[in-house]
Amino acid sequence: MGTEEELRRWPTDGSEEEMDEEDEEWEEEEDDEEAQEEDWEEEEDETFDDELSTGPETLGPTEAPLPREGFKAGFIALIGRPNVGKSTLMNRLLGRKLSIISPKPQTTRHRILGVKTLPQAQLLFLDTPGIHRAQVLLNREMVKAALKAAGEADLILWMVDAEDPFTDDDQLILEALQKARVPLLLAINKVDLVKKETLLPLIERFRQRLPFKEIVPISATEGDNVERLEELLITYLPEGHPFYPEDQLTDRSERFFIAELIREKVHHFCHQEIPYAVAVEVESFKERKERPLVEIQATIYVEKDSQKGIVIGAGGRMLKKIGEIARQEIEAFLGTQVFLHLWVKVRPAWRKDEHALKEFGYFQR
Repeated sequence: MGTEEELRRWPTDGSEEEMDEEDEEWEEEEDDEEAQEEDWEEEEDETFDDELSTGPETLGPTEAPLPREGFKAGFIALIGRPNVGKSTLMNRLLGRKLSIISPKPQTTRHRILGVKTLPQAQLLFLDTPGIHRAQVLLNREMVKAALKAAGEADLILWMVDAEDPFTDDDQLILEALQKARVPLLLAINKVDLVKKETLLPLIERFRQRLPFKEIVPISATEGDNVERLEELLITYLPEGHPFYPEDQLTDRSERFFIAELIREKVHHFCHQEIPYAVAVEVESFKERKERPLVEIQATIYVEKDSQKGIVIGAGGRMLKKIGEIARQEIEAFLGTQVFLHLWVKVRPAWRKDEHALKEFGYFQR
């Protein structure tokens, strides 16, 4: 038997907090599996090659009229191994937080579109999950999402970590990019953490491996050279119509980003295997008519009762902390006050369950 925890948190207006419990049965938990495995199955190699060799496809809604001659528009896939800074870079380029970030690897699980419209161009950034050697079903689907984005893009921006640029996962990406049919750019990230004299040999080493159009040292966190990178990305985009209205930022729903913000707080406050075993689903989203308030009900899923206890915390304190900080960011995102209900439930071995992955929006087939 497990317990169901509800956190009810009114906006910061002096109102009350309430926490209830209910019992609910779940199947016996299965042993969970590490998020990363050493084996890379043959079908994944074939998928990688097929996706990157197909060339760009048309994405997005019907094209708008061409605003003026020479306008450029296209999809830019941000690819790289886990925790290399792809989400941080996209947020920096967009000038606002769209993708969640965490020091822990494999935070990004979906392909996330970020739209930036300028007078001369519309840049459609595709933030992708980290590419790595994966065997767990969830992780394999994450890698497929990244490969699919790369196969659909007009331009690929590969990001590497200046501190550790030649890992096994980087080698995997390097080999796959041999088949890419669109312009390739390389961003060497986190250059603020290394000595400047190491950069030129590193750049030359990469130039010998792939025909990059440009290699740009950057710091996504500090913003170093990011404007220059954006200028170069525009240079290599094709001319064409904008794909989205100039005031549109993404193609994802508010529910999606609310779930991501909650999951981000679990990443920040919980450790060990907990963040990798968590999925978040927004059950309801209701706007109150009598006052500017949105009522949100969301469930945090874990794989074990022991994980559930950690997320809830002693006396519900961990869940309360997650809810309070998530609510503040959701209010900033929606621009209104939020009444957030959070539950924690066990769904055994959901990362290996095809039905669960489809339900949570992870399955690519």
